[in-house]
Amino acid sequence: MRALVTGADGFVGRHLVAHLRDCGDDVRGVDREHDVTDASSVRAIVAEAQPDVIYHLAALTQVGASFENAVGFTRVNVLGTKNVVDAAWDLVPGATTVLISSADVYGVVRPEDLPLVETFRVAPANPYASSKVEAEHVAHDAVRERAQRIVVARPFNHVGPGQSTSFVIPAIVNRLLEALDNGDDHIAVGDLSTRRDFSDVRDVVRAYRMLGRLGASGEVYHIASGRDVQLADIATQLIAQIAPNVRLVTDQSLLRPVEVPVSRGSYEKLRRRTTWEPTIALETSLHDVIADMRIRRSLA
Repeated sequence: MRALVTGADGFVGRHLVAHLRDCGDDVRGVDREHDVTDASSVRAIVAEAQPDVIYHLAALTQVGASFENAVGFTRVNVLGTKNVVDAAWDLVPGATTVLISSADVYGVVRPEDLPLVETFRVAPANPYASSKVEAEHVAHDAVRERAQRIVVARPFNHVGPGQSTSFVIPAIVNRLLEALDNGDDHIAVGDLSTRRDFSDVRDVVRAYRMLGRLGASGEVYHIASGRDVQLADIATQLIAQIAPNVRLVTDQSLLRPVEVPVSRGSYEKLRRRTTWEPTIALETSLHDVIADMRIRRSLA
């Protein structure tokens, strides 16, 4: 199977490309050398790759940064999606596009709403999430108007080796390792009262490939672990493994204007369609993030 991956140099993209190749797929990965906001550049790579499946990962993803760059997030995440979808229709109309959205589209939910299912209302609470809702609209319009084959994935939080320190778990790991090296007795953190549904990135990319092969066009699928964990509990585990004497100090500059208190998803629809289930425990993910960060710091 020929696959094209946009955003291939990103955290998830690198894992997806490796997984697809391990499965025997013929993979072309592109990143910043083909700007998804440039329609002609997108058309050129789709024409060259002639993919059976396009995995559209290229996006701006940092929620905190979206508050100060809402226009940029809309441009990349919405216009970029339209360019990929239109190029696919014009050049490889039989191909399947897997659009990577986000469970952030649900915004603030109540504990009694959990676990979230795909039919739950969307109410984005930040510009990043709003851009993902609009990107989904682009996809659904293409499915409705011209019967294009597009599957939408809504992953919940994911973690694993190689993730940027702009995300909470690798950020805490990196700060703890710095504190250990420098003999510091505390590190700065943001709001750790929130609860999140974390999946390992290696489980997530397995789901993407399954959706590329088996997902129903026009449908939305959650990728989730089915359980939520408080960030404070994760931080406690990381402290115990890295620097037991370090304290956590809340830094106001690390707090977001709007925070979603809790998020947890059901992956039952995905399981029924593809047989996918999560296989990697959070404890394993945390261990691998620590090991990866130690290597990255030693090479810096």
